[in-house]
Amino acid sequence: MYFNSNIKFLRKRKGCTQDDVAFALDMKRPTLSGYENEVAKPSVEVLMAFSAYFKIAIDTLLKVNLVELPESQLNQLERGYDVYIRGGNIRILATTIDGKNEENIELVSEKASAGYTSGFADPEYIKVLPTFKLPFLSREKKYRTFQINGDSMLPIPDKSYVTGEYIENWQYIKDGQPCIILTLDDGIVFKVLENKIDDNGTLQLHSLNTLYDPYEIDVKDVKEIWKFVNYISSEMPDRNIEKDELVSEVRALRNEVKAIQTKLNL
Repeated sequence: MYFNSNIKFLRKRKGCTQDDVAFALDMKRPTLSGYENEVAKPSVEVLMAFSAYFKIAIDTLLKVNLVELPESQLNQLERGYDVYIRGGNIRILATTIDGKNEENIELVSEKASAGYTSGFADPEYIKVLPTFKLPFLSREKKYRTFQINGDSMLPIPDKSYVTGEYIENWQYIKDGQPCIILTLDDGIVFKVLENKIDDNGTLQLHSLNTLYDPYEIDVKDVKEIWKFVNYISSEMPDRNIEKDELVSEVRALRNEVKAIQTKLNL
């Protein structure tokens, strides 16, 4: 458990004294000192108070060593994005709505992808993205569209616009589910997922293009996951040569069988 070191670290990071935090939480300074020095054990009520004060999930305060997190993740944490990945409701999604108070679909183009990696949790960044509607999608769910690049997901063409539904609880991701994944290191990637969170805390990423090998990523490095809904492309998919050749071979075999049957009067 990292509770004592985490609250001490967060207090100093905020530039607060023990008196400042104790006053804000309506407790005595020696009591706070006892928590920081692991002399006293916090009750559930105390955990809830610290969680509300620092705006960080209780699971994170207890189980994540914040001292070892890179600065990029700490910045996201301080902006309201909780890095702890196993809860269902601890991630805060920056989003936009229209004049009818309905969710927009924000468009993250290829040019905007680099900025999205650092600005995905910033409402000011999200609100400048282009928005649109797809009338056949549910109004009860949150969607976002990303422009993909590369050929790893062929036959879905390069530069396609892939729309995903926001996944809040990653535990329920099904094996074989295509998803758009955001990590701070790799940015936006579009892959087919194999869920290994319960086994070893990872996701295995597969490409549709068999020339690319699958690889694993730690869920601690993942920031958002969007379940594939549809894609839009101005390009026609390439002809499936292997399939066409197989059809031709089957037709040739049928003709040969018919010829043999004719000779044998079958």
